[in-house]
Order: sequence, then C-alpha cells, then structure tokens
Amino acid sequence: MSWFLAKTDPDTYSIDDLEREQRTVWDGVTNAQAVRAIREMREGDRIFIYHSGGVSAIVGMAVVKSNPRDDPKNPKSAVVDVEFAGRLDPPLTLAEIKQAKKFDDWALVRQGRLSTMRVPEKFVAWMRDRYPGARI
Repeated sequence: MSWFLAKTDPDTYSIDDLEREQRTVWDGVTNAQAVRAIREMREGDRIFIYHSGGVSAIVGMAVVKSNPRDDPKNPKSAVVDVEFAGRLDPPLTLAEIKQAKKFDDWALVRQGRLSTMRVPEKFVAWMRDRYPGARI
C-alpha cells in the first residue's frame, strides 16, 4: 500500500463534501508531475486530503477505490475514485510539518503548488505517532 497527498481548495471541494458524498472521482489535476502521481495510485492506496489556501492543513484521509484512468474531460490528465476514510482532529498544518524539520526534501515543503504527490514512508510513520487513534 502506498500513501499520497491530494490538495483541494475547500471552496471548490472540501473534506465536508467528501464526507457527505462518501465517494467521488478525484479530477481536475493538470500539472504533469501531479498527474504522474495519480497514474501511480492503485486501488487500496491511501490519501491524505489537504486543504490548500487559508489554513493549509491535512484535514482527513481517503482510500483509492479504483485504478487510475484517463480523465474523460482531459486526456492529458487522469482520475481515480476515492472514498472518505476519516478526519484528522486536529488538522495538521503545513506550518507544523515545516517546524518538524524532518521533511524538507518532500514535495509538500519544496514545491508548494504541486497538487498531488507521493508521501514518504517516514511521514506516514510520523503521522501514526501523532495520531495514534486514527486509521493511518
């Protein structure tokens, strides 16, 4: 199982929307590097959902429920089905991640505008320690 991080503007699609709908098609990604990350996802992989803008924080989790496929609206892009898997309480802010000084080589810290990316295993382990009650 691999872990990814997917950013969303909460005004466009929030963790509240995903929780209410329970399942959605994750689409709208156009950056080539981010599209590559989506194409690497496999059914059963996990995703940290990150609200960009405003708070800038990891707010919840989802599970990939399909293998990637071409986006019917944009053949240069890809989509996957995702299912709500829980919230993080409290959300983990980007500032807290940066303050840890353990992830300076991760795209989340280095490439602020990248919308979808792999998550390093050391971050997943760190999150399990920070949120022992969450299903991480």
